[in-house]
Amino acid sequence: MKIGGFQKNSLIDFPETIACVVFTVGCNFICPYCHNPELVSTTEIKKNAIQIKEEEIFFFLEKRKKLVDGVVITGGEPTLHKDLENFCFKIKNMGYLVKLDTNGTNPLVLKNLIQKQLLDFIAMDIKTSLKAYFLVAGKKINTELIKESIELIIEKAPLYEFRTTCVRPYINKKIIFDIGEMIKGASNYILQQCSTNVKVLNPEFLKNQKRFFSNKEMIELKILVQKNVKKCLIR
Repeated sequence: MKIGGFQKNSLIDFPETIACVVFTVGCNFICPYCHNPELVSTTEIKKNAIQIKEEEIFFFLEKRKKLVDGVVITGGEPTLHKDLENFCFKIKNMGYLVKLDTNGTNPLVLKNLIQKQLLDFIAMDIKTSLKAYFLVAGKKINTELIKESIELIIEKAPLYEFRTTCVRPYINKKIIFDIGEMIKGASNYILQQCSTNVKVLNPEFLKNQKRFFSNKEMIELKILVQKNVKKCLIR
């Protein structure tokens, strides 16, 4: 796989698990508030062409057994990589738990990984309402694939969470209500405040302070959606 980043220790990326984080290169979305532009933007990828070999990851994991419990595979969008299955298999074979972060555009990949018991946790980002997805992603998206991934994860994933970064104009009360209907019955839903002090794909996008939700507004969004899920948290 094309790996552009590696974090050796994290206590927050994999619930209740000490993990390391692998960042894959490339994404089929160009969300303006993306926190990993060096993994998404073609220009940034060429300029910051960091390539970490898989062997380096496996060497680290071999040395850190009993100190690290899991591996988070994030990006970018990991499901774009054809060798993702083999990568997950090797990690599982070493005795580690595997968490996958995804945008949900490749349900067939998710289904295959779940069926082969190669994932212990899936985190899927839900960007906005289905009809507005193209605005966030920066291109036309087959939203039927998003729906398929949501249904698959709810029905088949061992553990999972859905999460939404709350930023205007992609999120408002009506959209959050619609998302709640779309993920009805889900076990975990996370509402994330959009960070203001990080490097993003489109820095101009975050200069408008009206895009951000206050703590009070985040609670109001939570109230709208929490009746449809078992647990809803603000992060």
